[in-house]
Amino acid sequence: MRRALFFWWRQSRAAVLPGLAVILAIAFFQTVPVPVVSDAVERVGFMVFDAYQRISPRPYEDAPVRVVDIDDETIRRFGQWPWPRTDLARLTMALGEAGAAAIAFDIVFSEKDRTSPRELARRFQASDPEAARVLGTLPDNDEQFARVLAQYPTVLGFFLTPQGRGKTVEPKAGMVVLGTPPSSVPDFPNAITAIPVLQAAAPGAASLSIVPDQDSIIRRAPLIQRQGDMMLPTLSIEAMRMAFQTDSVLIKTTDGSAEGSAPGDVVSLKVGDIEVPTNERGEMWMHYTLPVPQRIVPAWKVLSGRLDADQMAELFGGRIVFVGTSAIGLRDLRSTPLNKAELGVMVHAEAAEQMILHKFLYRPDWAVGLERTLLLVAGIGLVLMLPWLGATWGAVLGLGAISLMGGGSWYAFKEWGYLLNPTWPIMGLVLGYLVVTVMTFYREEKQRAYIHQAFDRYLAPELVKRIANDPSQLNLGGEEREMTVMFCDIRSFSSISEGLSPDEIIQFLIAFLTPMTDLLIGRKATIDKYIGDAILAFWNAPLDDPQHQINAARGALAMVEKLRELNAEMPQRPDVVWPGDVKIGIGLNAGQCCVGNMGSQQRLSYSLIGDTVNLASRIEGLTKYYGVQIAIGSSLASALAGFAMVELDLVRVVGRDAPEAVFALLGDEALGADPAFQAFAAGHGALLAAYRSQHWDEAEGGLNALAASAAAYGLTKLYGIYHDRIAACRLDEPGPDWDGVYRAESK
Repeated sequence: MRRALFFWWRQSRAAVLPGLAVILAIAFFQTVPVPVVSDAVERVGFMVFDAYQRISPRPYEDAPVRVVDIDDETIRRFGQWPWPRTDLARLTMALGEAGAAAIAFDIVFSEKDRTSPRELARRFQASDPEAARVLGTLPDNDEQFARVLAQYPTVLGFFLTPQGRGKTVEPKAGMVVLGTPPSSVPDFPNAITAIPVLQAAAPGAASLSIVPDQDSIIRRAPLIQRQGDMMLPTLSIEAMRMAFQTDSVLIKTTDGSAEGSAPGDVVSLKVGDIEVPTNERGEMWMHYTLPVPQRIVPAWKVLSGRLDADQMAELFGGRIVFVGTSAIGLRDLRSTPLNKAELGVMVHAEAAEQMILHKFLYRPDWAVGLERTLLLVAGIGLVLMLPWLGATWGAVLGLGAISLMGGGSWYAFKEWGYLLNPTWPIMGLVLGYLVVTVMTFYREEKQRAYIHQAFDRYLAPELVKRIANDPSQLNLGGEEREMTVMFCDIRSFSSISEGLSPDEIIQFLIAFLTPMTDLLIGRKATIDKYIGDAILAFWNAPLDDPQHQINAARGALAMVEKLRELNAEMPQRPDVVWPGDVKIGIGLNAGQCCVGNMGSQQRLSYSLIGDTVNLASRIEGLTKYYGVQIAIGSSLASALAGFAMVELDLVRVVGRDAPEAVFALLGDEALGADPAFQAFAAGHGALLAAYRSQHWDEAEGGLNALAASAAAYGLTKLYGIYHDRIAACRLDEPGPDWDGVYRAESK
């Protein structure tokens, strides 16, 4: 056992040690936050929690909370904003008389009413003193609004700002801290408040400021904020205090003894009989509902008297009423996990709903410890097991662990409202897996490099790469594929060999085969084997080549052109023996083949077999009979649209009963588009049709008419064959059952 462990460690340590280092580094970053890393992980965690809310938003329950919305229709009916404060007084009085438990304005009345009689009197003082005198005797709008605010449980808002310094706000609630002063609560040195007469009259005052996360989404609603040592309530908690008719808000803080906490971190707030769990900054995690129409009442319905006393009491009696605006130009839009354009007043309203309904989301104080434990246990376990399991089963195990963590996090959210962030442990698993896999891959690449060095002189580069990537490829077996096969042979090689020594033959073959092989490989061919002077090559294996027919045709034409160059250049070179004007025959065919590792258990060869291969070999043999350099089968010809081709014959080759239409490949698309060639090809086709219809005079006339063109395209021998056949048929008529098929007598 000890020896096995030692061997495992020696083989795996190069991959395991970096993986363990990554896991420990992530655990360190979680414990000692590094801004870039921690912020990135926090954003991912927020995205996870947002997804949970979108999948399972908080079900709406008819809590005692309403929103009175100054919407576009209200503005249309009662005039543009800002309204006379008398209209706001009427709205407040209507809500108060309906029995609203608290009326909270998500509006800051920071300027005097410009429509107030006293303000108008100052404007008319110079132009119309009498009008100014009369206006001066009328009641002030702000004072009227202030008197109404004082009569009912109202809350006016103010903004806290981090810019500037000097203006402070005195809370109207008793902010009682139970524990260490909460220094972690955000500090705002300045404020924008309502005008003094209104601020003094309202029984409640609250901050409207909500600072979103870095991505501008509001996931947590602040319940308290501060100016120096002064604690201030926000709109939702102050509205709750007014509704419960209590004088104070209790703030419970920690002494820093709990893991992950600091002295002064806020634990919870209590207003009336409701205790609200918060984070260390005094913020409540929001669990939003989908938009609910019954939560909102347009302000125009209240002001216009459309609702009678019973309806008003049913809508607002005993409820907390938040007054906000959705009118264009006035709306305070915020982004939430469920809505990219939510009204700011809705955040305060939903916070109050959650507190009243006791529907809280928790980020428990043990969450960080659990996440760190999962990171270390799962991460280290996966890193240690990966070299033994391998990348595939390691990925299965890792994905299983990730699924359990994600599923557990979701279950905790759904069942208990816990916010457990799986990002840290999942990041540890992913990075640990990647590091170990990369290091293992690096080690295996060194082994593959050794395989390349050992075998790349014996096998095609693609095959060496394929075997190095998957050694199981060395097993016997094959696969069926649509392929193009080529046989190339040097004409009269036996006669050439008679006049050369063995060493000279080898030099000649190297000089011939090397450039031909370069051309073929450059056109994506796989060289199967060299059979003396012959080349067997194929396309579309082992690598896919959707253009294998075209690549094969271009490769064959390039070989013919290269041979012309060699015949012109090589005889002039003293270092190579070149036997005069060398000629070749190339046979091409396309179709289904079985390709793979063929042979025996002792020796393997990556090759191919099938009728397509046999026919390609027979077609190559026919090139000498017809006197052409490249002959192709009908299946390949049908895939070479635009190439310069003419049909040679219908042939029944040796060992095959079905006849095959064999074509001569004369050039590429440039020649195929040449008008002279197209005219010749049309005449040639008519000639063959006449021949097969036993119209001997018409066929012979075609042969004579096209003889010069046929010679230009290297088809002189072919036309001589047809002259002889027609002459023979004239002497011995083939009869009505003749099919025009030529039977080849040799391979």
